[in-house]
Amino acid sequence: MKLISNNPSKNNGILGEVEETTKEEILTKIKLARSVQSNWKNTDLLKRIQILRELYNVFEENVDKIANLISLEMGMPISQSKEEVESGLNYLDWYLNNAEKCLAPEVTFESDTEIHKVFYEPKGVVVSITPWNYPFSNLVWQSFQNLIVGNVVINKPDPNTPLVYKLLEEIISSSNLPKGVQQFVFGGSEIGQLLVEQDIDMICFTGSTRTGEYLYKVAANKMIPILMELGGSAPGIVLEDADIDNILESIYFNRFMNAGQICDGLKRLIVHESKFEEVVSKLKDLVESKIIGEAINENTDIGPLVNEKQLNTLLEQYNDAISKGVKVICGGKKPDNLNGNYFIPTILTNITKDMRVWKEEVFGPILPVISFKTIEEAIELANDTIYGLGGYVFTTDKAKFEKVSRELKTGMVSCNNLMYIIPNDPFGGVKKSGMGRNHGKYGFHELCNIKVITFEK
Repeated sequence: MKLISNNPSKNNGILGEVEETTKEEILTKIKLARSVQSNWKNTDLLKRIQILRELYNVFEENVDKIANLISLEMGMPISQSKEEVESGLNYLDWYLNNAEKCLAPEVTFESDTEIHKVFYEPKGVVVSITPWNYPFSNLVWQSFQNLIVGNVVINKPDPNTPLVYKLLEEIISSSNLPKGVQQFVFGGSEIGQLLVEQDIDMICFTGSTRTGEYLYKVAANKMIPILMELGGSAPGIVLEDADIDNILESIYFNRFMNAGQICDGLKRLIVHESKFEEVVSKLKDLVESKIIGEAINENTDIGPLVNEKQLNTLLEQYNDAISKGVKVICGGKKPDNLNGNYFIPTILTNITKDMRVWKEEVFGPILPVISFKTIEEAIELANDTIYGLGGYVFTTDKAKFEKVSRELKTGMVSCNNLMYIIPNDPFGGVKKSGMGRNHGKYGFHELCNIKVITFEK
């Protein structure tokens, strides 16, 4: 079988195809991973870093090529695709520069006669399953901290972006990274199920909560660890004292970048009643000033959704809101002059809690906006979700920010125009947004077995 790559900007025209990995090939890859893991583990950390630094340099030489293919294949505007690849490289650079410090043995106890140390050792063979929305960054996030600590990785990318990952596979295969240390498997859910059933030591997954729940059971049956970053429905709370003109771009960016296809994107805007009309009016003007168009066009601000299925799901969520009395401030339809998976950025008010746009994760350019009277009400609305990935609070009052941020049931919270997505910070959520953390020293330690060794003096 073949995976077909389509162009979401141009009526899903065919871009190319990639052969699906067979069961026999999967078994061969598992065997190879097992055979090389010991050597990779026993390769000196600084040597592993050196090899991966050389690979970093090759990626850097191919930024435009990778970004161009991301735009063609999944519809991210080319300006954002370039930023996506640069961001991934920024993370990889941080991993390489800080690994020695993060993985250094730690003394936990010392006396005149003995010393106790904690060592961080690799887990072994890791299966990594990555989504389509940020192809390069997701590869970096899931593979390279694993590779640095001494794990070997078999990655199964989402079938929506086979050409991007085929290119990344070719770049990695041409590097000095030993054969079998980083491998790829191509296919849909059946291939993923087959892969995680094999003799592996850990699963890393970014994707839907539904798939995460299935993989959690697989890991439990195997008694192996799993690191998961799942869905999100991040609240954005605009308090009474917020400087609206200063925060509008942040609200827009966190909701509509990449056509709203962001796991921790701002998906529900909760605004104090005194600021509600101002926020809705100014945000409408800002959204309507943006250019919708083909992803490969340098002037495009908002491109298409990745595929027709994603668009249809969004339309179902939107139509559900319409049937329940929502008010459409702007958008609410496909553009007339474009053939592809486009949906005009949409702002909705008159939101009720039974609407799918409130209850579910909305992975597209729709923003429901609801008002509140008190901080306690805002916190209750923000936490009214099964998810708990990110959260955004907009205020000029530091005390209020601290109060709200402590009460939000999320893994991360940002203040005004600040961002919590940097390589130093742990990234992950609570509730049905996953478990474990990527990045920083926390991400390194998630991927290691922690061993205590006592020494006589």
